[in-house]
Amino acid sequence: MIRILAFLAVVFALGLGFAWLADRPGEMLVTFNGYQYQVSLMVAAVAVVAVVAAVMIVWWLIKALWNSPYTISRYFRVRRRDRGYQALSTGMIAAGAGDGALARKKTKEAAKLIRSDQEPLIQLLDAQASLLEGDHEGAREKFETMLDDPEMRLLGLRGLYLEAERLGDRNAARHYAGRAAAVAPQLAWAAESTLEDLTGRGDWDGALKLVDAQKSTRQIERDAANRRRAVLLTAKAQALIDSDANAARAAALEANRLRPDFAPAAVVAAKLLFRQNDVRKGSKILEAGWKAEPHPEIAELYTHARPGDAVLDRLNRAKKLQELKKNHAESSLAVARAALDAQDFSTARREAEAAIRMDRREGAYLLLADIEEAETGDQGKVRQLLSKAVRAPRDPAWVADGVVSERWAPVSPISGRLDAFEWRAPMERLGQLIDGHEDTPEAPVPAIAAPAEPVQERAGTIEHTAETPGTATEEKTDDRAGEDHVTPITAAAFAQVPEDAEAVEPAQELTRLPDDPGVDPDDAADKSTRRFRLF
Repeated sequence: MIRILAFLAVVFALGLGFAWLADRPGEMLVTFNGYQYQVSLMVAAVAVVAVVAAVMIVWWLIKALWNSPYTISRYFRVRRRDRGYQALSTGMIAAGAGDGALARKKTKEAAKLIRSDQEPLIQLLDAQASLLEGDHEGAREKFETMLDDPEMRLLGLRGLYLEAERLGDRNAARHYAGRAAAVAPQLAWAAESTLEDLTGRGDWDGALKLVDAQKSTRQIERDAANRRRAVLLTAKAQALIDSDANAARAAALEANRLRPDFAPAAVVAAKLLFRQNDVRKGSKILEAGWKAEPHPEIAELYTHARPGDAVLDRLNRAKKLQELKKNHAESSLAVARAALDAQDFSTARREAEAAIRMDRREGAYLLLADIEEAETGDQGKVRQLLSKAVRAPRDPAWVADGVVSERWAPVSPISGRLDAFEWRAPMERLGQLIDGHEDTPEAPVPAIAAPAEPVQERAGTIEHTAETPGTATEEKTDDRAGEDHVTPITAAAFAQVPEDAEAVEPAQELTRLPDDPGVDPDDAADKSTRRFRLF
């Protein structure tokens, strides 16, 4: 577009120039080799323009002829490159679709048309074709070759990492991931694997640096980065709590600042503050954590903040926690435990029962059993409460990848994943509380009236009475109307039967209801010999 505008501008300028000359007539006299040439000014201008155009055309022709070999070779080179890229594109699509034969064919074709040093994707296609063909050793060699090329180094490390993972060599996989993370921390696969390696070795400072690098490259969000930092700082504080109290305190306070609702961070920070006799600040941290999410470890540490306190003082501190988080099972359980230690059984029983009403679980029943044993010593009630505890859902615990732990840990012992432990009830016994309504009065069972049936249908029952047979029959009929009572057959009953008594007919088959098809006699005969079958 710019060239067209420039051409039009030149033509317009020439037109203006010729028009200007046409309005101003004149003559041009040229003396050359003893001759004089006289022409008009317009003819001279046209001749000059024509000569310049002719010179330019001749120069273009000479230049074109001179560069024609290069132009022809470049044409064929571009055509060859286009064919190579077409083959490379088809090969990549075939590799993605899992067609190893077509991928290998297009790899060879692309390698003939394009040099591999000019197009690194040929090396990738070659390695992918080897993987599809099952030649993992050849693929690893190709990935190792990529390490020498700065442009292909990360791709080679990725391929070697995946091969190491396939072979189950975690050390080799983490080695390659560490090299990739050192160059490009924004790679998620490399950063995550390296983070697992660092946390597994307890290198919390190295893990913190990696998380900061991920945050700076915006690989993870700010909230996720703060959460990870809080977990790592808590783990660091726990590791340094006995060796370097000051560094542990700084790490724990920063972790608590990042996540005030994270119970392990609040507990370790408060514990370090209590060791340095800063009870006030430690208590505030525990109170803030309790408001966010009540946790039994917070309650235990808060009530025992001062080792020399009396049991009543601990009970008062537990009640203070209850005021901070009312109508919560953990608050009631904390008060009940403290009241049990203080021998205040009425308060302990009241709070334990309140906790059961809010959250029926194993620990509440066990605590109530301890209260019952300490107060009354009634072993029957204690065993009853223990049986309820066995059937009740389990208390919340730290769970990660199916592993239940009493203590929090920064990484999962199964997968090595960071921040895997969650405070929740294990899944083994959720929903197994079968006596959930046993404390409530049972609803009356509606009575179903039985159809009247003759007396002789009562086979295997002998009623002996001194009255006449008709009276006995009427009394038995009235008794059956009220209750289905069966008297067992005994030898004494047989001895008291009079000789002139009428024989009792065998029981007749009960009358079937219209919607009851009954049981086929053949099926009934074979029923006892059949085994259980799903279908």
